[in-house]
Amino acid sequence: MKKIELEYQIRSSSSVLFSRLSTASGLAEWFADNVLVEGSKYTFIWGKTNQTAELLAIRPQESVRFKWLDSDEPSEFEFYIVMGEIIEDISLIVVDHVEEEDEEDVIKLWNASIGRLKKAIGS
Repeated sequence: MKKIELEYQIRSSSSVLFSRLSTASGLAEWFADNVLVEGSKYTFIWGKTNQTAELLAIRPQESVRFKWLDSDEPSEFEFYIVMGEIIEDISLIVVDHVEEEDEEDVIKLWNASIGRLKKAIGS
């Protein structure tokens, strides 16, 4: 598995962005068709397919880390919110782990997902 980090510029407040990264309703706006939460377990539903992840860590207004539970490989993904120091711009860092042969497809998938996120928050 290879670790990848993708950075996206987001025009939004950190609180609006964080709610889209950490809540079932927020994630359902851009990441999956629907999201069900039971304790620390998040079930992401895409059409007739679903995958469950465990919320490993959450730092309000800063980061959210998940681990896919139905994967044989250690498969975590994480979102970081980074505030600019001089001007108040926001970067969203997506950290994922991919098989090298899947890297290009996974990056395209994240680009499309973050495009939906930006549209959902008016960025």
